[in-house]
Amino acid sequence: MSGRSGPFWDAVEGRAPLPRAAATLGLQFLSADVENGTIELSFTATDDFTNPTGNVLGAFVAAMLYDTVGPALLATLQPDQFQSTLELKASFLRPARPGRLIGRGRVVHRRGDVAYLEASLIDSNEAIIATATATARIIALDAAADAP
Repeated sequence: MSGRSGPFWDAVEGRAPLPRAAATLGLQFLSADVENGTIELSFTATDDFTNPTGNVLGAFVAAMLYDTVGPALLATLQPDQFQSTLELKASFLRPARPGRLIGRGRVVHRRGDVAYLEASLIDSNEAIIATATATARIIALDAAADAP
């Protein structure tokens, strides 16, 4: 992926620090297919993410899905572009336990400055534990501070 730049690629390639929220989730970049708008990431769910039953709290699962759909789009953007998530819907299919989880995301459709995205979160047994769909608007990087 060398040669690409912008906030996403700068963090992936070590030219900038990983955003703190992504670092908290243990995000690691695995691969991206920019032409097809797909991405694969891993997350490390720690015991600190669990509820009283030992399952990863749904809010952390949703955050991992959020940090999968956004980068799926970010990886395809120009260096002066960013994205603002307009909505996210998560569906929880089975409990997640602490450990390594894989996020697979893709840009489903893009028209103008609006993109439709989807992601799934997979456990070590290759079981899908949660899915998400999202809508995002592509914005100028210098407007990102004003985005919702």
